[in-house]
Amino acid sequence: MGNSKSGALSKEILEELQLNTKFTEEELCNWYQSFLKECPSGRISKQEFESIYSKFFPDADPKAYAQHVFRSFDTNSDGTLDFKEYVIALHMTSAGKTNHKLEWAFSLYDVDGNGSINKSEVLEIVMAIFKMISPEDVKHLPEDENTPEKRAEKIWKFFGKKDDEKLTEEEFIEGTLANKEILRMIQFEPQKVKEK
Repeated sequence: MGNSKSGALSKEILEELQLNTKFTEEELCNWYQSFLKECPSGRISKQEFESIYSKFFPDADPKAYAQHVFRSFDTNSDGTLDFKEYVIALHMTSAGKTNHKLEWAFSLYDVDGNGSINKSEVLEIVMAIFKMISPEDVKHLPEDENTPEKRAEKIWKFFGKKDDEKLTEEEFIEGTLANKEILRMIQFEPQKVKEK
């Protein structure tokens, strides 16, 4: 990764991040300095990530969702996020192409990492999302999706899967692209559909 002692981002990582994201060299170097101030070890633990995440959602319980987000970003499964994983995750979730965002969403829902999604995994993520929705906002959800169980059932039915079947990444992406309702339901923001 970068040379932590001097605070410089390695040339290799810098070039790779510029190639794979829309971020400039200046942005990446500034972010790296900020990253090192927050995480002097050059890594973010799951607990630190949960703490950072909770600051964005002070009136909710984002812990379960943050754990799933962390898992999906920790591409080498070492229990920490380094600067490269962190920037690529930021890019994919904020500025990436729709297909890349859906690939990330699939990895979020693929809780056990086996390359497919089952109905219980959908319910697990939807339950984590519901912990972040205010009770007032839940009141405004449609009747057929105002509980985690109802929403998970509605998502699963859309894909036409039986309770014991699995959903592939290709089916997930194609189905979600074909139906804005599903795109809305798999996201944290229940009332918004983001095009890109």
